[in-house]
Amino acid sequence: MGYRVNKTDEEWRGELTAEEYRVLRQAGTEAPFVGEYTDTKTVGVYHCRACGAELFRSETKFDSHCGWPSFYDPADSDAVETLPDHSLPGRPRTEVRCATCGSHLGHVFEGEGYGTPTDLRYCINSISIRLDPQDQES
Repeated sequence: MGYRVNKTDEEWRGELTAEEYRVLRQAGTEAPFVGEYTDTKTVGVYHCRACGAELFRSETKFDSHCGWPSFYDPADSDAVETLPDHSLPGRPRTEVRCATCGSHLGHVFEGEGYGTPTDLRYCINSISIRLDPQDQES
């Protein structure tokens, strides 16, 4: 695929920890309720941990109580891409990837009844993102 950030498997392995690589590059999932950003309320911007692209903003983060950080909308309509995921038999899902480097971020679910503007829940692995806190002084 033609991503703006395109690295070899060896380069990704050299830049990411083993767990980051497992989730970001092998579409793994971190355990629920253990991620760094599951309950974070800090104002700021969430970037892809692999390439640094802006993905989500804190104002779209909400408490879904699902065990992973949840957002109702990406920071930019082109920030993420979605693909059909049939890896779980009998449970089709929609995978969310970083549109800049193709790294796995999590999944998006629709129609769950959360009181959000989009009725979407981007269920994102904390290990796939990095928060850049916004300066509260300015």
